[in-house]
Amino acid sequence: MASQIILAALALLASSVAAHGGLANYTVGDTWYRGPDDPLEDQQGKPWMIQRIWASIDPIFSVNDTGLACNTPGTAPPSYIPVAAGDNITAVYWYWLHPYGPMSVWLADCGESCEDVDVNQLDFFKIWEAGLVEGNIVEGIWYQKQFQNWDGSPDLWPVTIPSTIKPGLYIIRHEILSIHIEDKPQFYPECAHLNITGTGTAVPSPEYFARFPGTYKEDGMSDS
Repeated sequence: MASQIILAALALLASSVAAHGGLANYTVGDTWYRGPDDPLEDQQGKPWMIQRIWASIDPIFSVNDTGLACNTPGTAPPSYIPVAAGDNITAVYWYWLHPYGPMSVWLADCGESCEDVDVNQLDFFKIWEAGLVEGNIVEGIWYQKQFQNWDGSPDLWPVTIPSTIKPGLYIIRHEILSIHIEDKPQFYPECAHLNITGTGTAVPSPEYFARFPGTYKEDGMSDS
C-alpha cells in the first residue's frame, strides 16, 4: 500500500520535480505529504504545504549563507506533518546525482509555532547521519551513493523520530553535503514542519545544538 501511495505522489509531481530534483515529498506510514510545486509563486500559502519552500536544487556553497538552514527562500508553510515519536518519516527524492559525501537529519524545537520562528536562530540537533560506508574518502563508497537509484524509482530516505523525545512542534532538516569537487563543498538542505506526538520528555543538552549558519567553518571544521 505504501509503495502505491509513493508512486501516486510521484506521478503528480514528476513533471515539475524531474526538472530540478530535490526533496519532493514525505511519507509517514501510508500517508504522503506534498512538497513544492511549480511555479514557485503558486506554492506559497497553500493549506497542504508542509515543506519550507525552495526555489532551486542549485547547491549552497557558502557556510555563511542564511539559506544553509532551510534552503532559499525558506518560506514557512502553514501546515505540519503529524508523526508519533518512534515512527519513521521518509523523505522522497525523485533522483540524486552525486555519489560522494555525508548525509544528516536534524530536528529543532519551534516552541509555539514553526511558522513564526527565525530558522537561523533555532537550535538544531542531529538525529541521524551516514557517511563513508567502506574504503577511503576518494575511492570508497559513501551512503550517498547507496541512496541513489538509477532505475527510475524514487530515492527514499527513512529516519526514525526518537521515541523518547518531548512532543511538540519541530522543524526537520535533511542535509546532503556533496564533496565531489575538491575544496568546493555543496550543501543541499531541505526543511519541513512536524507535529510530534507522544509521552516522552527527552530534550537534548545544549552541547548538541547547532545553528545554521554558524556551525560549519570555512576551514572545514565543525562545531557540532
